[in-house]
Amino acid sequence: MSKPTTIHDIAKAANVSSATVSRVLSNSSYPVSKAKRERIMSLAEEMNYVPNLLGRQLKGNKGTTIGVIIPSIMNPFYSSVLFGIEEVARQNNFTVIACNSLHDPLLEDEYIRTIMEKQIKGVVISSISNDKSQLQSMIKAGVHVVAIDQKIEEEQISQIEFDYQKGGQLATKYLQSKGHTHIGYVTSKVDRPSRKSILSGYMEAMRSKGLEPLVEESKADFFDNALSEFDTGKLLTGKLLDAPVPPTAIFACNDMMAFGVIRELTERNIHVPQEVSVIGFDGIDLGQMISPQLTTIKQPDYEMGKLACKLLLDKMNGADVPAYDITLQPALLERGSVEQR
Repeated sequence: MSKPTTIHDIAKAANVSSATVSRVLSNSSYPVSKAKRERIMSLAEEMNYVPNLLGRQLKGNKGTTIGVIIPSIMNPFYSSVLFGIEEVARQNNFTVIACNSLHDPLLEDEYIRTIMEKQIKGVVISSISNDKSQLQSMIKAGVHVVAIDQKIEEEQISQIEFDYQKGGQLATKYLQSKGHTHIGYVTSKVDRPSRKSILSGYMEAMRSKGLEPLVEESKADFFDNALSEFDTGKLLTGKLLDAPVPPTAIFACNDMMAFGVIRELTERNIHVPQEVSVIGFDGIDLGQMISPQLTTIKQPDYEMGKLACKLLLDKMNGADVPAYDITLQPALLERGSVEQR
């Protein structure tokens, strides 16, 4: 494998100093003759020269790269968030480095260390780690941080949250309004703020009507792909259906799990929504591609990504923006997987 072309290679070919090449390629105002400038630019193109952007941003102490740490791009919710971040970054001539923690706190910490080593000045993060010491070190090192999705108790961090508790209430109350009183809830391991809040919303809505909660929780520490969530939805639904009094409606903590719920019901010849209604949480586009289409609670994922990147770039560009919280609101998407009881 050939080595990348350097300014020293171009200088040798043009018979000029490396400093002269650097001035030309960085568009410096230092006087260089037109003939030399054209010769250097021509050689740079012929030799496939690629600028060392990292070195340039270190020298100028101004980053042109932002990092994004998310639990898994396999989850369509985070894919949409990332697209929103990239759109705003691209419009502002910034490059995005995306890191998937795979729901693993140790891998998340490793990515944080890598970001600090590469001198990246801004990060958007959905942190799943309970130990925030590595994140605190990054903040102390001068890295600007915007947190999304998962609440982080740090004063220096701007937060873009979603009202998960309200979303949990909204889903449960909607099922209740359709005449359901025996409502099951299936969830990933309740080990992070978002999951705790959705469960809290479900429990509050059930108790407000004097109804008995019926919860099945996964014991897995983390998922490394969307198929795992689908399979978990199937597994937990099986447990609900094997209960002495099976539910007439099932609420899933995310849409991928809801797809698993519907699959398990279908495999048992239980019709959705005629016999059991199903509601999800996230509002990913795939919900419109199944039959019946999934009724769900919509999170403004793409908008969350765009807003997070705008906040981060303001901070990186020196704007006097105080750290503050933004809470985005849930919306019910009524489709075909819920029916009147």
